[in-house]
Amino acid sequence: MVQLPAENSILAAAVRRAADEHRLSHAVILTGRGDLTAAARFLAAAHVCEGEHKPCLTCRHCRKALEDVHPDVISVQDTEHKELTVEAVRALRKDVYIRPNEAERKVYIIADCRQLNERDQNVLLKIVEEGPPYAAFIFCADSPAALLETIRSRCVMLKYDDGAEAPLRPDAVELCRAFAAGRLLPVTAFLVGLDAKKPVPKREDVSAMLRDCWRTAAEALLLRRGKPRPEPSCAEEARRLADRLTDRQLAGLESVLRQYAGECDYNVGVGHVLGGLAAKWEELL
Repeated sequence: MVQLPAENSILAAAVRRAADEHRLSHAVILTGRGDLTAAARFLAAAHVCEGEHKPCLTCRHCRKALEDVHPDVISVQDTEHKELTVEAVRALRKDVYIRPNEAERKVYIIADCRQLNERDQNVLLKIVEEGPPYAAFIFCADSPAALLETIRSRCVMLKYDDGAEAPLRPDAVELCRAFAAGRLLPVTAFLVGLDAKKPVPKREDVSAMLRDCWRTAAEALLLRRGKPRPEPSCAEEARRLADRLTDRQLAGLESVLRQYAGECDYNVGVGHVLGGLAAKWEELL
């Protein structure tokens, strides 16, 4: 069986929350430095699980998905060629319209998006957009840049890193403390100051800051829900948020930070991201 993502990881929490709320996306890009195949199988298990809290990891569908023997969880990969062959892509396109064998959904794991050329991606784009409702697609990519913008814009992006988390960036610490104040002014003052910097911060730097804040908010929410100890790299700020914000505010903040951290991966202006974040925070107060 594959090495599963830690239960207290951001990825596991995001997948379980989406499953509980019946909003698992049919198209996901998994990116990061962890074992993306393991993460993909965890997500696939959530799609086919027949337990109450998905993925339960114990039902027959979960066990088969994790052991790579589920007939409705298909890994698309070619270990003998640099790119997927035309035949492999055609077979996938045909197979999509064959209903699942055992589960309610059929999940395709694209194990290495570097094997997809532009032609392949355009074929997959049509399937992602117009395929049957039972079909789900998980794209494993070291970097989102491996995929066309047209595909990225139609997928939910999840980041997975199974290594030890690095300490929070100084700007993320400052923003977390502004949120912990529970007021609008400290957050808007920080964001306005960031947007006014010369030169304007790069999108990747803003994304890294928001992702650090996102995992801190997620840790804080877990603390409020009974987790005994936070992840050491963000422990102080997570406790601060957990002590000073309500459950509703924390849940909303975690969701908003996840949304805008993801938007930074697209060609969205830094000012737009920061302005949107300030507006969403005002709604949560």
